[in-house]
Amino acid sequence: MKLHYKGKFDGNEASLPCGEHREGAVQFREPEPKKFTLIANGGAILLAFVLLVPFLWRALPYFSQTMMYHLWGACLLFFATLLPHEVLHALCFRGDVYLYTWLKRGALFVVGTEEMSKGRFVFMSLLPNLVFGVLPFVLFMIFPKAIVLGLFGVMALSAGFGDYINVFHALTQMPKGARTYLYGFHSYWYLPKGE
Repeated sequence: MKLHYKGKFDGNEASLPCGEHREGAVQFREPEPKKFTLIANGGAILLAFVLLVPFLWRALPYFSQTMMYHLWGACLLFFATLLPHEVLHALCFRGDVYLYTWLKRGALFVVGTEEMSKGRFVFMSLLPNLVFGVLPFVLFMIFPKAIVLGLFGVMALSAGFGDYINVFHALTQMPKGARTYLYGFHSYWYLPKGE
């Protein structure tokens, strides 16, 4: 994997790097980028409220006047992991990967031009959420005094909602043996010849 920082994304999908477009490939049935962002942000807020229920159940006995410090600590940790989140996505690619910032939409994202199996695509999509979301949240559930980890886990799991949408599309739309790749903002799948 070779990571290239491309800087600020201008919103022009045609400027994104694209690999080979396979004949007969099927575009994922997915919303356009603007609608996708709205759905992902709305889902993230909803997921955060859902995750706050078990968080509060475990953290309530340890609430104190220092709760604001825990919140600030979790926020700092969350913002410190935005770039590493994208790097974890990038590590799942074998070839060139391009990192963009799109602050107008409140997003960082990576684009890789290679194709991958459904399993690898799902793993690539979920890896940062497992490392920065599930792991801290589970540790907090075991050690409820680690309130910063719990809050950080809630934030990281919620912020990964766009990744969960991509996983849902892959699991529900790609047939067995299909390969997927990005072309612009859209994911496509195809069945290799002989499948």
